[in-house]
Amino acid sequence: MNEVKICTGLSDISDSYNGFIIDQWGTLHDGDRPFPDVISALQNLKSRGKQIILLSNSGKRSDDDIKRISAMGIDNTLFDHVITSTEATWKSLDDRSHDLFKDTGNKCFLMNRHGDKGILEGLDNIHLVDDIAQADFILLTGSDAPEKTIQDYYDPLLKEASRKQIKMFCANPEKTITIAGVNHEGSGGIARRYEEFGGVVNYIGKPFPSVFQYAMSLFVDIYPSQICVVGDSLATDIRGARYLDLDCALIASGVHKGSFSRVKSTSDIHKMLKILGKNHGCDPTYFLPKFHWGKELPDRKNKRKAK
Repeated sequence: MNEVKICTGLSDISDSYNGFIIDQWGTLHDGDRPFPDVISALQNLKSRGKQIILLSNSGKRSDDDIKRISAMGIDNTLFDHVITSTEATWKSLDDRSHDLFKDTGNKCFLMNRHGDKGILEGLDNIHLVDDIAQADFILLTGSDAPEKTIQDYYDPLLKEASRKQIKMFCANPEKTITIAGVNHEGSGGIARRYEEFGGVVNYIGKPFPSVFQYAMSLFVDIYPSQICVVGDSLATDIRGARYLDLDCALIASGVHKGSFSRVKSTSDIHKMLKILGKNHGCDPTYFLPKFHWGKELPDRKNKRKAK
């Protein structure tokens, strides 16, 4: 595999692609506000006619997610579509055509973040239960970390459910979530904990190919070779891109921030990328210190007019 190209910003690669699939949490925002320079970077991409799809392992449905990021200042002029893993799960629970969801039953124990039940709106065939032992299936959409911990809250529930052999659907496979610069256990981490107890988990979202294929289908007149995936997680964003042989850029300021906090040179970056790549089984095409535009590009259009 070719060595990862170190970039100063998105401007280094923007001319090479017409479509961008971009992660949200950890890449564009921290859950409360956009990172510095994110808005201007998106504006630069859109001003150059790039198509942008925001793809998120989120406990929210797409419309709710759009409202949330719009409230942060990332308005709908800065992207073309928003896809969330929860939206994909909702559609599957609604029509039950996918093999994973056939004969699932209707009694659901919901594990979510901050009491968000948006995934169940409009699903009249689903009935919530408070006792996990009475559930036909577990629906995991988010983690209540750091308020609720694996050991004190989730482990007792997961152990009981595993004894009952209750199937789990994880609609948000993010293993970690970053809040105020600190990594906490994400819903993907909770799901993997359930597997450790012998539970069966079905994952919907990144890095699994179906959600990327759905995103790709929304681009207009763009080939896979013209698409770049941008995200902060090797485990979800970069691995998902590599499953479909898409180019991808790793943002260093998110999940892997701690790993890159002490790098001082390009050589140090490459060494850390090799370590992380070996641990995660995948490598990005590009490395960016953060999601920002970087160096200004020459105004080629106006230069041509001047000539």
